[in-house]
Amino acid sequence: MKIAMIGTGYVGLVSGVCFSDFGHDVVCVDKDPAKIEMLEAGKVPIYEPGLDALMAKNVAAGRLSFSGDLAKAVDGAEAIFIAVGTPTRRGDGHADLTYVMAAAEEIATALTGYAVIVTKSTVPVGTNRQVKHVVSKANPDAEYDVASNPEFLREGAAIDDFMRPDRVVVGVQNDRAADVMAEVYRPLYLRDFPIMTTDLESAEMIKYAANAFLATKITFINEIAALCERTGADVKMVSKGMGLDGRIGNKFLHAGPGYGGSCFPKDTQALARMGQDHSMPMQITEAVIKVNDEVKRRMIDKIVDICEGSVNGKTIAILGVTFKPNTDDMRDAPALTIVPALVGAGAKVRVVDPQGQREGEDLLPGVNWLDDAYKAVQNADATVIMTEWNEFRALNLKRVANRMARPALADLRNIYSEKDAKRAGFVAYTSIGRADYGISS
Repeated sequence: MKIAMIGTGYVGLVSGVCFSDFGHDVVCVDKDPAKIEMLEAGKVPIYEPGLDALMAKNVAAGRLSFSGDLAKAVDGAEAIFIAVGTPTRRGDGHADLTYVMAAAEEIATALTGYAVIVTKSTVPVGTNRQVKHVVSKANPDAEYDVASNPEFLREGAAIDDFMRPDRVVVGVQNDRAADVMAEVYRPLYLRDFPIMTTDLESAEMIKYAANAFLATKITFINEIAALCERTGADVKMVSKGMGLDGRIGNKFLHAGPGYGGSCFPKDTQALARMGQDHSMPMQITEAVIKVNDEVKRRMIDKIVDICEGSVNGKTIAILGVTFKPNTDDMRDAPALTIVPALVGAGAKVRVVDPQGQREGEDLLPGVNWLDDAYKAVQNADATVIMTEWNEFRALNLKRVANRMARPALADLRNIYSEKDAKRAGFVAYTSIGRADYGISS
């Protein structure tokens, strides 16, 4: 089957590569000549473990190619996926559908036969019907159907999520489109992974509802963590006790500096806006957005506290700035709130992140980038663990403390304990959701 993937961002590239590994003939299209040139040279413009090797394998097999020519890619394709960005629109919180509609119109003029136009981008309910209107207007004679196929990929584990999904959601209007989508996902059907076929609107809503619920779990445990700090409870024990309940589960119950990334912030905003537009306010989601912003700001106070009330003139080592480990994605990362606040308050900030520097250099001006945690903490007044990369999970805390001017640790991922910090020689320690009893010097 020939597939055209319009857009080579995170979703488009991962999906295109994985579809080619299913055995399909896939052409990934992008308007950016530099990106196409990079991909044709075998270089991956994003960091996703295993993606470079899988891409090289399928290019070598002749199943995967890259092009800036949309019309050529669409010609003869049976399924055409729209996987372009839908960022939050400035000023009103809506998802910006400019790129989706532009792609739909360009696809319409390039159609040469029947195809299913599949929206892979995350879009508000009703968007696929808008796509259909745009296509029919641009090419009244076009023979096509539209489908909704939202993605559920976790950055850092996207390939495994695509190949072994919890479920695949497909929204269609008729059996013909359903048959095409069944062929697209045939390898997963054969391995009995759940494929859920529904109407367009339900498929669109499933994506938003799922992401908003996960964001709610994260925010709920962060709010409980704040209460734990006041009452003397340990949020790690609370999370474990909650997670053992089969109705709740243990995933997304890890307290931290707030959620970020490419999905949760914009999808919660878009869902809240949809609720307002339909006179059905999403009050829980609106509260989640508000509390998550407050969580990030609360982290700044924690860092200031372990610096004896002021960061002015202090040197602070930040370990990890991407929104999660195993990705280079900085979108809405807590670091984008916390680090500028520290710099603005007069701190000298050093940053270490295995993959974050490429994006972070532009997003975090005024910081000094280093490639080693032990170099970053030299003569520092505080160390902050912000992203739980593996290399920060087994630090020699005694070595860290000995290198610092004043050994103070803000463990915003609860990797260590006050006991660990005290044993290593830290004079101040704070974490998330655990009472700070203070470390005697």
